[in-house]
Amino acid sequence: MAAEAAGSAGPGGGGGTGLTDLPGELLELILCCDVLGAADIGRVSCTCRRLREACQPRGKVWRERFRLRWPSLLKYYSHSDSVSWLEEYKARHNAGLEAQRIVASFSKRFFSEHERSHLEVLCKENPLFPTAAEHTEEPEGVSAAPHGAAVLSGGLFFAGAVLIDQYCNPLSDICLKSVQAQVDDITDKVRKVLRTKNPRHPSLASKAGEVLVPEVELQRQVLDAMNCVLYEQLKYKGNELDYYNSLNSYIHQVLIRRTGIPISLSVLYLTIARQLGVKLEPVNFPSHFLLRWCQGKEGSTDIFDYTYIDAFGKGKQLTVKECEYLIGHHVTEEFYGVVTSKEVLQRMVGNLLNLGKRESTDQSYQLLRDSLDLYLAMYPDNVQHLMLQARLYFHLGIWPEKVLDILQHIQALDPSQHGAVGYLVQHTLEHIERRKEELGPEVKHRSDEKHKEVCFSIGLIMKHKRYGYNCVIYGWDPACMMGHEWIRNMNVHSLPHGPHQPFYNVLVEDGSCRYAAQENLEYNSEPREIPHPDIGRYFSEFTGVHYLANAELEIRYPEDLELTRATVQKIYSSGKE
Repeated sequence: MAAEAAGSAGPGGGGGTGLTDLPGELLELILCCDVLGAADIGRVSCTCRRLREACQPRGKVWRERFRLRWPSLLKYYSHSDSVSWLEEYKARHNAGLEAQRIVASFSKRFFSEHERSHLEVLCKENPLFPTAAEHTEEPEGVSAAPHGAAVLSGGLFFAGAVLIDQYCNPLSDICLKSVQAQVDDITDKVRKVLRTKNPRHPSLASKAGEVLVPEVELQRQVLDAMNCVLYEQLKYKGNELDYYNSLNSYIHQVLIRRTGIPISLSVLYLTIARQLGVKLEPVNFPSHFLLRWCQGKEGSTDIFDYTYIDAFGKGKQLTVKECEYLIGHHVTEEFYGVVTSKEVLQRMVGNLLNLGKRESTDQSYQLLRDSLDLYLAMYPDNVQHLMLQARLYFHLGIWPEKVLDILQHIQALDPSQHGAVGYLVQHTLEHIERRKEELGPEVKHRSDEKHKEVCFSIGLIMKHKRYGYNCVIYGWDPACMMGHEWIRNMNVHSLPHGPHQPFYNVLVEDGSCRYAAQENLEYNSEPREIPHPDIGRYFSEFTGVHYLANAELEIRYPEDLELTRATVQKIYSSGKE
């Protein structure tokens, strides 16, 4: 953009005042605007001597570029110093890329949560580091390829897919340059096939993505050659037999294994097509990601002006009606529209997120954690996923300070979440206290005078009088320990004894964890197992009528086991234990 403006300036530029005819001060003001990027300034400085002097390394233009990129670092430079702002910009940019590469190579398995959290904060918050959107390698001199060419070549989709791959696979040697080289190799194979069909084809003469192929028939020749190479020569195919394998979502694994799911194969297909001058667009079709190819007027809003391409189905070209046959039901026109690169990456991350939810293993927890991090990097205010992240960290017993930060953010975004937030805040604070080795675990003795009103004990199967749910007690307090906000929102003051009565932590049969008042609980006349995922964190065995606390819980409530056994003996005539 900037280069084109400069090119039309000056004498012989078609008359009128050109960019290079402007006074130096005004010219600098224009070049300092925040619309231009570092790559734009690099290209402008290469157009003529006048603009090269305006963009001198120690001048105002590069200083302003540095200030816009790293505003908090400018205070470390003295106005009296003679600084090459271009060199400073390049040095910090390259240092940021290198630091990101190093941190990405660290395995989460070999660092404590404290160390890992500081690394993650460093990458996300330190102004040295480019954001995900800026994470593209700029050649020396900061003069990159034109932005239009990058978009045309599908670089944003592909670079984003590689970033997801890197984040989820920190031990693998994955970099954009090497993965792109593999795609370039496939593109060269397509050119060879295309050359045998049409030696004069425009895609053979142009560099990657520089020129759009204008005619539909010439575009069709490119797509035919692509299908020949990808699906006939290289044997790429959709992974129907092992569809729910996370490897199908990682672009470097798609290239190695030559198989994937619709969206990962579509990103590869789109990238190759655009490198050959054919503009395909991503379509967030339900249940089956597709690409669309315009057969009518450029930018048409008529869905029938497009042919739809199924990269999962060996590049088959579909009509609107055939797309519906593919998923087995009718959809509205909105699902045939083009989507942004952010929406494509959201769907890729969403697929990984769903895979992480499918099982409860260390591997799936790690995948769930990684995909949540990525999703929330794109949508930081999504309450549903923030709550899932807080619950995951809480469940795994890691990084409790982060849990509190997340919960505070959730409460600010959506006050209606106060119940779940209050529960997690309470028990996260307990977890933090337990971690402090100098204090040791909190021990509650029933014989203490302050605990004399506590009637029920750990391991008893209870029933809620008001809501009817079955639950098991795994903790208690002599009075409500929640904050004033929680007490008000839960209307605790309406209870006959209010907050000044024992409250119990209970695991409920529906999978939830609740904080119940003593007056609302009663012995369960038909005790049975409570199907809660966290049972194993607190109890070692179900005896048939009550639960036995594990070693950790027994340390915290050392006098409860005896009372539980006595209560069971008294309440249940069967005498089963």
